[in-house]
Amino acid sequence: MNKIILPELLSPAGSPEAFEAAIDGGADAIYVGGASFNARINAQNFSDEALAKAVRLAHLYGVKVYQTINIMVHGRELTELIRAAERSAEIGVDAFIVSDLGAASLIHAHLPEMPLHASTQMSIHNSDGARLLADYGFSRVVPARELSKENIRSLVENNPLEVEIFIHGAMCVSHSGQCLFSSLVGGRSGNRGLCAQPCRLPYSCADQRVGDKYPLSLKDMSLAGHVKEIIDSGVASLKIEGRMKSPEYVRGVTRIWRRLLDDGKNATADDIEELSDLFSRGGFSDGYYTERIDKKMLGVRSEEDKKASREADKFVKIQRKVPLDMSVSILAGSPSKLTLSCNGKTVSVCGEMPQAAINAPINEDTVKKCMSKLGDTCFSIRSLDIDLDSGLMMPISLLNALRRDGVAALEAAITALPMQKVEPITQKTPKKSAHKRNVGRFYSHEQITNTARDYFDVVLLPLDKFAKDPEKADGFFMPPVIFDSEKEQITELLKKSATNRAKYAVVTNIGQIEKLKEDLPDINMIADFRFNVANDETMSFLEDLGFESVVLSAELTLPQLRDIHGAKAAVVYGRIPLMTLEKCVIKALYGEKDGCKICSQNKAEMKDRRGFIFPILREPDHRNVVFNSLPTNMSDRQKELTASGIVDRHFLFTTETPSEVDRIIEEHRKESAPEGKVRRI
Repeated sequence: MNKIILPELLSPAGSPEAFEAAIDGGADAIYVGGASFNARINAQNFSDEALAKAVRLAHLYGVKVYQTINIMVHGRELTELIRAAERSAEIGVDAFIVSDLGAASLIHAHLPEMPLHASTQMSIHNSDGARLLADYGFSRVVPARELSKENIRSLVENNPLEVEIFIHGAMCVSHSGQCLFSSLVGGRSGNRGLCAQPCRLPYSCADQRVGDKYPLSLKDMSLAGHVKEIIDSGVASLKIEGRMKSPEYVRGVTRIWRRLLDDGKNATADDIEELSDLFSRGGFSDGYYTERIDKKMLGVRSEEDKKASREADKFVKIQRKVPLDMSVSILAGSPSKLTLSCNGKTVSVCGEMPQAAINAPINEDTVKKCMSKLGDTCFSIRSLDIDLDSGLMMPISLLNALRRDGVAALEAAITALPMQKVEPITQKTPKKSAHKRNVGRFYSHEQITNTARDYFDVVLLPLDKFAKDPEKADGFFMPPVIFDSEKEQITELLKKSATNRAKYAVVTNIGQIEKLKEDLPDINMIADFRFNVANDETMSFLEDLGFESVVLSAELTLPQLRDIHGAKAAVVYGRIPLMTLEKCVIKALYGEKDGCKICSQNKAEMKDRRGFIFPILREPDHRNVVFNSLPTNMSDRQKELTASGIVDRHFLFTTETPSEVDRIIEEHRKESAPEGKVRRI
């Protein structure tokens, strides 16, 4: 009978105390953030000195350490990022969790033996995306939390990388890496580690008072009721969210999941209650995993929840021990010898020569007592073999010294750092030049007026609408999310688009490239702003993948846009998508019956506490996209755009009527000031 291989249990640590708590709870691996370049920059995090200490401690317990480098990286930060990565590699970090394609490419070139894990911030949600990463130094992918169990299985079976999934903790309501709400509305970028969590605030329908509706606030995820099938699915690692959580939370959740995994059992009601007492927002949800995506997923943290968390047992210190095998040899005419074995490491040390006893020879009980004094070390004895000649004497002080020397040698062997291969690198500069053109993206055919067709060099529609009717359009833009279970439907749309002679395609995710090249080999691919491009390395990476141009991150300022080279473009008009949701926010706002009607009419809106209105459009077949309350508009700032090298200009038309489209075009033709309140780059 084959032995069941359990997936790795991966715990969070936002502080040294939480790090120790994760070890004590039974984690196989721990993920942490350095002092910079991580998506939880407001956690305590780890200096180089603290990280080195933590890595050594973890390795003594056989625990791996993964460091997050999971933010969008600006060009001027790349040199420091590489220095930081090299320092962490020297410290002994076991892998980097990376989200920026350019940063990952640079790290892999400089440290080719360092494992790279694709962060969930990279927005991988299908096997095509994971397969592409396998060619660029990645060994593991952390896909979107929104994957169902069938899509998780498909991902495991259809890509060569290890798959790591979230199994417990807070869920972003938007697809990770695709949320700009905190950034564009509040000035704190989630893609830069500063999310202000606007999803936890109340919202209402546009015509109602903002009260106690929290349509974006999800309960925490817990898949503790599905342990058996998760083990059977073949995933390599199970990730607990919580780098902002307390040591008590980290230890408690890790300990419960350790027990469930080791027993190979699904959680009982008592287990769930124990998890809920540690942290809860009115219970847990497994809605994405089970595809029961409904209003039961919503939740807020109550005073009762907070009270239960405060009563958790305080974490003091690590109680966990690492079992070792010990062999002692005390023989006449030979130096005393101690051999220790633990986690695949074996060391031997020699001590003093035993002497013939005059009146009180040592016995096995004495030797055992001395060898068992492991005190504050992380070790405990699993087995002890004593080979002792009779009639010998050896002072207890020398036996203790032998034990101390053996433990020190074992610790040194366990924590010895492998030599890192370091290659010289030169940062890349993109080779292509920007196109001078206006590109219009339209949500519907009706918006493509004669004026629009005359003004825009490239006119694009959503994929499904172009496939159905390509009139007036030159191509399409892809949906932001395509699960493995949806690829067959997308393939049919791409084949129809090929028949309709599409010339251009805006690609929104790397998981779409393989399919596009297969079905439309001559298509001109444009990388969307959803790639979060903010540096030349990522520009070069996408250029090498065959993109003819790249729309830079919508979060960048004009000076930051200026500093990036290559065939760059930017959104100069339109409402920027703030969130891409699997959970229907329209039903949460308007109710089940009215919500579907309003959704079908594309009239849904969401109002915040300040009275700002955010349009919500349906992304076929079922997703919601929340758009910014204010459109970006640079109609009277075109000289500044040109000075920053932005001559490839994208316009996003979502809720505009045909007459509004014509008015906006006229503003840009005349370079006149826009009407109403707008957002500036």
